[in-house]
Amino acid sequence: MNHPALTGQPVDSSLSSLRQFIALVEQHHPEEMLRITDEIRPGSFEATAILANLEQKGLYPMVVFERPVNQLGQVSPFPLVTNIYASRKRCALALGLAADQHRLELSMEYARREARRFAPTPVDAAAAPVKQVIKTGDAVDLRELPIVRHHHMDPAPYIDMTPVMRDPDQGHYNIAFLRTMYKGPRKLGIHMSPRHNWQMCRKHEERNEPTPVVIVVSHHPAFYLGALNVSPFGVDDYELVGSMMNHSMRLVPSETWGKDFMVPADAEMVIEGEIPPNVREVEGPFGEFPGTYGPQRLRWVINVTAVTHRRDAIYQDIFVGHPDNWVLGAIPKEGSLFNRIKGVVPTVKAVHLPNSGTGRFNCYISIDKKVDGESKQAALIALGECDFVKNVFVVDADIDPFNEQEVMWAFATRCQADQDLDIIKNVKGNTLEPSQTDDIMTTKVIIDATRPVRRPFASRVQVPMEVREKFPVERYLNDLARGRIKD
Repeated sequence: MNHPALTGQPVDSSLSSLRQFIALVEQHHPEEMLRITDEIRPGSFEATAILANLEQKGLYPMVVFERPVNQLGQVSPFPLVTNIYASRKRCALALGLAADQHRLELSMEYARREARRFAPTPVDAAAAPVKQVIKTGDAVDLRELPIVRHHHMDPAPYIDMTPVMRDPDQGHYNIAFLRTMYKGPRKLGIHMSPRHNWQMCRKHEERNEPTPVVIVVSHHPAFYLGALNVSPFGVDDYELVGSMMNHSMRLVPSETWGKDFMVPADAEMVIEGEIPPNVREVEGPFGEFPGTYGPQRLRWVINVTAVTHRRDAIYQDIFVGHPDNWVLGAIPKEGSLFNRIKGVVPTVKAVHLPNSGTGRFNCYISIDKKVDGESKQAALIALGECDFVKNVFVVDADIDPFNEQEVMWAFATRCQADQDLDIIKNVKGNTLEPSQTDDIMTTKVIIDATRPVRRPFASRVQVPMEVREKFPVERYLNDLARGRIKD
């Protein structure tokens, strides 16, 4: 029997519901979705095995596992949905755009919303779907959840969604993707890089007090797209993510701290807990976003205090180190970088962070260059604005940065390494980038694959456009499908 949230029928009137998004995809874009009714054991790599086999065939559907087996060896009451973000089309749908608005228009819509703020709306627990089931203390058992073990060296299943923390000084909330390792029915390990949540945890630890944390396990996809914003420390992510969802986010008091820590009312499931000060345990290794393992380290732990969820909640996962992870990481940065670059290089045409660079390390920028030097200026802005970015390729406006073959063609034909490559050493990088020999510093590269302005340069071959327009390809596609046009 189908789970009520997965039938393809509108089952929730909320504009911020994961189940409504699943119904939208199933009704209007069924080719983007796959449902699996067999029992599978996500804690024994079976969910990611199926995703990896689909990926090998060039298939990236959103997958719903309707009967996942949990850590108790039972079919979990919570269906598992994953691979949502492996398609830019689905990301466009998540922001309310048409499926074909999945290139620069998607990134620019993200940047437009990122510039806004929608103040959250407090609601009572009776009006919050996430409070339909409340478990606290000894009633909490994480083994009931279909937690996923992703890659063969992962020592345990991981919840790889978004912990939320609150700054003890300014009071703003920060949402970030941080991996949490299953350690027991009421205990998780957590890895943090030196970013915003790490800073909040450090403040609590300096005062020798526990850090409150809430893991938003499942929510509407726009929530998680918003969580990857690149705003500076001090921005309240509940306000910004509400803007990404195009409405004020409804918040409800937590079970553990009441109104002192608010949680998303329309989430499918949240886990509340505390990070005790000065406690570290072994965590990892874990297959991370670069497609390699982050090393085993001593890291913080979370003592779980409560789990609340919808009565028929859906459990969500990200297939980390694969397109589900890479596309999700790229979109929030593309539009932001475009706007920053445009302030200095107004002829910028597009910015793309391709899957080939894990959606983070490689950045392709196209500009309609008018003055020599503009290309490097654009690249320097990208490097300064996003410390993830490692290699910047700048190409001319006739090159589509969303078409990697064109970018590589420009690199091959418009670049001389001794003149057009700049190497910048000892720059802050990302701790999970596997080629780094330093814990944090890295070397970055600017590749200027644009034509010079002040001297002649060979033109690109073209078929006359006025003739091409007389022969639209649609005229011949039916014949091609019937095999009448031979290779």
